[in-house]
Amino acid sequence: MPELAHTIEAIRTEFTAKNQVRDLTLNRSRELIRYCALSIRAIHRHEWAEAEALMATARQAAAVMSADVAAYADLYEAGYTQDALKELVEAHTLHAFVRGADLPGPTDLGVPAPAYLNGLAEAASELRRYTLDLIRLGRCEEAEPYLAMMDEVYSHLVTMDFPDALTGGLRRTTDALRGVLERTRGDLTVAVRQEVLEAALRSLETRVAPRVE
Repeated sequence: MPELAHTIEAIRTEFTAKNQVRDLTLNRSRELIRYCALSIRAIHRHEWAEAEALMATARQAAAVMSADVAAYADLYEAGYTQDALKELVEAHTLHAFVRGADLPGPTDLGVPAPAYLNGLAEAASELRRYTLDLIRLGRCEEAEPYLAMMDEVYSHLVTMDFPDALTGGLRRTTDALRGVLERTRGDLTVAVRQEVLEAALRSLETRVAPRVE
């Protein structure tokens, strides 16, 4: 049956090529996630030049990874590929939030809508850490705009009432963001009230302190 042998060999060749791309994509996705994690760390440390350099490297890695799987829709849609692209979005949108820059869109980053929305939600959640750092420094007033950003992102994402198969599990990510948002709101409210109380006590001490003749 020469026809069957030929068919099987053609399929083997196809699978071999696809498996090579899959292995390469797995490695590239891990590399991309590492670049994004390092850039997020640099953002929290206010190491802006380092963060931007890592983000540029991550964009290049993402472009190469996406090009590698362009011929294989199932590999592009695979969890490891989409997770890596989601991390790319998280790093870039977090940077835009804290630097007051224009927010990049899916087209700017070369990512599909589900990865963009989930990455945006995780960037908003990451603002909690940024807000807590400001609270610890006694800079509650500066922290309030970041809480407002988190709230705005949540208010948009919660309107995405579509099946998880379309959104990449966005409902779960949005629910997690809601929890982070409410905890952050509570922490900031307590900190602001504490600042007000401390200011009132200092004012009272000044008024009642005995005058030195």
